[in-house]
Amino acid sequence: MSIKSDRWIREQAEQHGMIEPYEAGQVRAVNGEKIVSYGTSSYGYDVRCANEFKIFTNINSTIVDPKNFDEGSFVDFVGDVCIIPPNSFALARTVEYFRIPRDVLTICLGKSTYARCGIIVNVTPLEPEWEGHVTLEFSNTTPLPAKIYAGEGCAQMLFVGGDQICEVSYKDRGGKYQGQRGVTLPRT
Repeated sequence: MSIKSDRWIREQAEQHGMIEPYEAGQVRAVNGEKIVSYGTSSYGYDVRCANEFKIFTNINSTIVDPKNFDEGSFVDFVGDVCIIPPNSFALARTVEYFRIPRDVLTICLGKSTYARCGIIVNVTPLEPEWEGHVTLEFSNTTPLPAKIYAGEGCAQMLFVGGDQICEVSYKDRGGKYQGQRGVTLPRT
């Protein structure tokens, strides 16, 4: 196995539509204003958070059950900045749409700018031949409200190439999150 470089990422994005929209370099400012960076890095790709959020609320005092998830546990919000309540979380999605090659596993890690503020980004691996917008989970581990900025970098994708092509891909299995668009809630 090997982690794929910026050259490989660029080739896959430009020739095969692996990442759309794709930014070949690191964007650190927009209109002269500093932002949390996004785009291609040496060995990864920093994704942006879209402006669609589902903010968790315990107003209904329901049990969080992945087999029977209550959509009423979220408040939908669209905006440039999302405020996550203390010790809570929000779901969002990437601006980018991904098409993962059959011989690649993609791992997502949070960016240090958010991690240093007590905001953790959690995403499960993107399996070979998965495609869609990535649903992001932002956990606010602090006792204070926390901000997430839409249109800016929020996590880094690392692309790990396998020594062999997998026998059965996510697409072959008919994975339940295949082709997802928008923020996607748990499915069983």
